[in-house]
Amino acid sequence: MTVTLRFFASLREKLGETDSLTLPSGSTVGDARDALMARGGAHAEALARSRAVRAAVNQKMSAESVVLAEGDELAFFPPVTGG
Repeated sequence: MTVTLRFFASLREKLGETDSLTLPSGSTVGDARDALMARGGAHAEALARSRAVRAAVNQKMSAESVVLAEGDELAFFPPVTGG
């Protein structure tokens, strides 16, 4: 299956605005993050497990255990603070 990726804030600066990722059926948000980190370089650094990164599937905040479906939009962004 293929999902559309979107990156926001500092992740967008490092990884670009959009991308796509092909994953096996039944993959989760966490699997997608692992696959992106496996690309190495900027992806591995920006999405490292030591970094706080939030995810949303189809514009709904999602845990890493959420199972993805064909055509989903998966967004990654750092935590945001307001003031």
